[in-house]
Amino acid sequence: MPNSIDTAVVFHEPGRFAGWPANYGMWRWGDEIVVGFTVGAHRTVASGHAIDKRQPFFNMQARSIDGGRSWNSEPFKGNLPGGRGLSADEHMAAGLRLAEVMDAGTATVPPSPLDFSATDSALMLARTGLGRGVFSFFYVSDDRCHSWAGPYRLPDFGATGIAARTDVILQGAQTATFFLTANKSDGDEGRVICVRTRDGGRSFQLLSQVGADLAARGDFAIMPGSVQLRNETLLCARRCRIGTSGLSHIDLFASDDLGESWRRISQPVAFQRPGHSGNPPCLLALRDGRLALLYGNRDSYAICARLSEDGGINWGGETLLRGGGANGDMGYVRAVELDDGTVVAAYYFNDAPGGDGERFIEATRWQP
Repeated sequence: MPNSIDTAVVFHEPGRFAGWPANYGMWRWGDEIVVGFTVGAHRTVASGHAIDKRQPFFNMQARSIDGGRSWNSEPFKGNLPGGRGLSADEHMAAGLRLAEVMDAGTATVPPSPLDFSATDSALMLARTGLGRGVFSFFYVSDDRCHSWAGPYRLPDFGATGIAARTDVILQGAQTATFFLTANKSDGDEGRVICVRTRDGGRSFQLLSQVGADLAARGDFAIMPGSVQLRNETLLCARRCRIGTSGLSHIDLFASDDLGESWRRISQPVAFQRPGHSGNPPCLLALRDGRLALLYGNRDSYAICARLSEDGGINWGGETLLRGGGANGDMGYVRAVELDDGTVVAAYYFNDAPGGDGERFIEATRWQP
């Protein structure tokens, strides 16, 4: 690897499956960084996620105070209804799922408008499961993730289910734009919507859908990764799968009216191997004006990045950030940029020979 790339272990324990930072979030204050993830029990499987669905998942977070060079892990410091894990119901057997102890009325409206501009704040979205009937909610912290308030309610916006992962653009003290995965008309997850709060999370308005439905059975456009540029243009990348071919890609949309409408501008990544459903995008607007797109490449079992110098219209070649993966049970990148231009990317990974090893969280520091 180039000298500008180095990697540290965030969380790795024998017999444990640690995964999916993209679902939870990553936040920074100077060189202090926090990333969220979840931990369950490892189990040998022939394919797919190497987890024991008969055992619960627990939400965790890890903190670095030296710009991602070293990390300490701790339990998520918020209210977990029934003590159950967030955003992992589809990976757990009956009797362990969050939706069994929580319904859409469990989460409350914030008692007063939240201040998204507070210096030490963070915001995390969560959900029950996937498919028809799932619902979503969010948490906020005003002390750098040492404690979290919530869960707070997200509406269903007329969909049969909202499966939120953390993707939020903060735009003022009480204004924020949330990008959510909503169900298609067939009840399966599969489209991205853009919603906004102007009163600190007490109410939300549906602004638009990002891109047209991928309407065929098995198609989806999910797990957005979004940024706001200096000229106020919004960009939103989507994880897409075409069910008939089994091929996946990442596409990119732009909005020139703060989310009221969208136009497709590029397809930065097209995966070549069918059947693995792709990987979610992480999009960063770098300090020097370039864009960075980070993702897990399940074709090559690697963590990769691409750069754009023209606002996402054209993209450079693939940069390898972490190779040597054992199989496609990896990725789900979250990333932040430090003041010196270093990008710190966290993801889950698996490099055991033959693929039968714990899934763990790593963080790679990269100078783009």
